[in-house]
Order: sequence, then structure tokens, then C-alpha cells
Amino acid sequence: MTAQPITDPALRSTLLDRVAFNADGLITAVAQDHATGEVLMLAWMNRAALDETLATGRVCYFSRSRKSLWRKGERSGQVQTLVDARLDCDGDAVLLLVEQKGVACHTGRRTCFYTALRPEGAVELMPPEIAPDVLYGA
Repeated sequence: MTAQPITDPALRSTLLDRVAFNADGLITAVAQDHATGEVLMLAWMNRAALDETLATGRVCYFSRSRKSLWRKGERSGQVQTLVDARLDCDGDAVLLLVEQKGVACHTGRRTCFYTALRPEGAVELMPPEIAPDVLYGA
């Protein structure tokens, strides 16, 4: 099940006006698997990234390091398809319910949240499913 793209630019603009982007023009975006509830990753979106995501149904983020839009899976093929987008009560975070193709983490793991902080120390909960050099063709 994927979200219907919002093709009306005026409606998307009205929706985006509800978002409380921070001083850098960004909003925190949490990606969660729509079927399992597993939290996959946290990233950032600017207005253009959120607009593109709503318009196309393919999740797009803003890369702070590259200072450009980053379409999830553009290099790795590990695409996220939007199922639903939910703004929090303050309008300063967005929850993206997604259908994840392959792994979400650049380390080759299903989720970026694979390290547990325990009394015995930091514990890796899962090994990579795919080596990063294979994932990115390095």
C-alpha cells in the first residue's frame, strides 16, 4: 500500500505551510516500516524534499553534508516508498511510514538503530545484511 501522490501544488503548499522548519529550514524526519512498526532511520528534510516526497511518493531527504536533495536509494537501490506522512503536534517533526526496499542503513543493516546501550556497554544487535561496498558499488 503506497500513498497517493498529492499532485495539486496548491494543496502541497498549504500542507507545507503547516510545517515548523527550524532556523536552517529543516525538519526531523523519522522513517518507520509501515508493516512492522520498526524504526528504520532518522534524517532531515527541507521544504523541497518534503514537497517532492508528497508529490511523487518516493522519499526524498536533504543531505546536510552535501547540502542537496538525496533521494533514498538513488545510489544503493534501497528505495523508500511513502505509505503515509504524519506531522507531529508541534509541526516540527514528520513521521514517514514507508515501504522499505532492502536495507535502510548505509552500513548495510535493516535499521540505523542497531546499537543498544546496555550495562555491559554498546551492543550491536544485528550484523549487516549486505556489505556497504556491495551496496554502493565501491
